[in-house]
Amino acid sequence: MDFTEELLAYVRHPSVSADPAYRQGMVGAREHACGLLRRAGLDVEVVPTPLHPILVARRRGPREWPHVVLYGHYDVQPPDPLDLWTSPAFEPVVRDGRVWGRGTADNKGPHLVAIVALARLLKRRPDLPLRVTFVIEGEEEIGSPSFPEFLDRHKAELAEAGCVILSDTASPSSDQIVITNGLRGIVGLEVSLTGPRGDLHSGLEGGAVYNPIQALAEICASLHKADNTVAVDGFYEGVRQPAPWEREQLARLGLTDAAYADRLGVDALHPAPGLTGAEATRFAPTLEFNGIGGGYQGEGSKTVIPSKAFAKITCRLVPGMDPARVADRVEAAIRARVPRGIRCDIQRRQDSAAYFVCPPGRPDTPPNQRPLLAKAFAEADAAIAAAFGRAPLYLREGGSVPIIEDIRRETGLDSVMIGLFTPDSRLHAPDENLELRMAERALAAYGRLLERLAS
Repeated sequence: MDFTEELLAYVRHPSVSADPAYRQGMVGAREHACGLLRRAGLDVEVVPTPLHPILVARRRGPREWPHVVLYGHYDVQPPDPLDLWTSPAFEPVVRDGRVWGRGTADNKGPHLVAIVALARLLKRRPDLPLRVTFVIEGEEEIGSPSFPEFLDRHKAELAEAGCVILSDTASPSSDQIVITNGLRGIVGLEVSLTGPRGDLHSGLEGGAVYNPIQALAEICASLHKADNTVAVDGFYEGVRQPAPWEREQLARLGLTDAAYADRLGVDALHPAPGLTGAEATRFAPTLEFNGIGGGYQGEGSKTVIPSKAFAKITCRLVPGMDPARVADRVEAAIRARVPRGIRCDIQRRQDSAAYFVCPPGRPDTPPNQRPLLAKAFAEADAAIAAAFGRAPLYLREGGSVPIIEDIRRETGLDSVMIGLFTPDSRLHAPDENLELRMAERALAAYGRLLERLAS
């Protein structure tokens, strides 16, 4: 099974879960993944959901064999803006040692690494004493709405495994792989403010009513202090600080604030007091404005006082924070700041807790850690060191993969997350890509990891 050719074929299916116009692309990607899994020697089941089915592929064996779950997702982000792609998003090409196209790094390439590595390993060792269950979903990019029901129905089977292994996280470079041991949680809110029953002439009615855009701007500005901490009572309740070994691992990156700012294309960073920029993105909670709007958006001017304004807000959470409590407090803070004459509606969106797992051998490693999980961490460490020539770092990541915490809550399984994309991979942006040299070394690492887990 040739990795590059299979990735090119896989990416040609435009599997955008967020847009019904791409329904046929979702079907094509799903069927292609089924074919890959069957060629690897697995039994494939397509589990229906209200939206996009979930693939479950099994390599069965005696119950005494070790059992691991491998996770991935076949859906991708929308390709927009299309005019910023060097080559079309769903016409993947190999250029400069990379495969360019939507989904190459998130997540078709990384979970294809696991499929191809297993296929090659089973061709060499058809009697390998290892049970494997692949779970590949089609709704990760829209928040995995069908996954909780799937998990409820399959949790008994999945709980028989010893751990989950996935590659849907980042590494700082293709020469320094990270095993991610923590992910921030998330809560989302959409705030809508309404003033007059319709848009007003700013000359005739200006000065008589509270402009919803002004109210929204004042509310948003009040949710942070000058030092960039969140100005919501109780927001930081329960926050668990990183252990010294975590700070030491992060310091090994050698990422100064100046270098980080240069990478991001800004003149300066704005972390909360006592944190570097790199620490702020991994260890600290946030409240961010992801979208804001109201009034006339077209060319030229239109002198109106708009009837409505809105803001989309997400909070990233760290271990110790309760998502429902955070959402309650942010909503209460917003409502308390709404001026008279303005009506406020708040809709809640995403809601998931932070995830943290401690690798073996640390002072805070739980004594009852599952043996296969501990072995998976140790063997992943050795396999990455052998394939990439450098031991991995263990770091929290600032993003969220909500289903990881769901899996732990329902099955007790923890996850080993191996980062197979980098900042150069341009996730969710035009010109997404996957470095082939990184993928080839990852194939070797995954092959060794799976073989060692069977021993």
